[in-house]
Amino acid sequence: MIEIRTSKISDGEFNRGVFATRDISKGEIIHEAPVIPYPNDQHQYIEQTVLDDYVFEYGKNHTAVVLGYGMLFNHSYQPNADYDINFSKHTFDYFAHKDIKAGEEILINYNGDVDNDDPLWFNMENE
Repeated sequence: MIEIRTSKISDGEFNRGVFATRDISKGEIIHEAPVIPYPNDQHQYIEQTVLDDYVFEYGKNHTAVVLGYGMLFNHSYQPNADYDINFSKHTFDYFAHKDIKAGEEILINYNGDVDNDDPLWFNMENE
């Protein structure tokens, strides 16, 4: 259903993104990514690594390293996918926010809400 390919919108070191290998219907689950949560007071150690750009808030007191393809979805303010945190299964569950065509890059809003157009934290650091 999904694969990693070179992304035209990524400007990271590897320029990767997640792409649909077949049509995906709105509401369909795309990927259940397991997480490794850790207490926020340990984040100072992660900040010293490349992983700092790939972790997610995980509740009030934790941050999580998201495994699987979870770290590789690129950002858009007009995403075609969204995600929910499933605390009971310790997963980030990615699903189609709208119909996605085969070959299309699957994009999420890094702000955690498809309609949130706040500036992203890493762009604010550069200002």
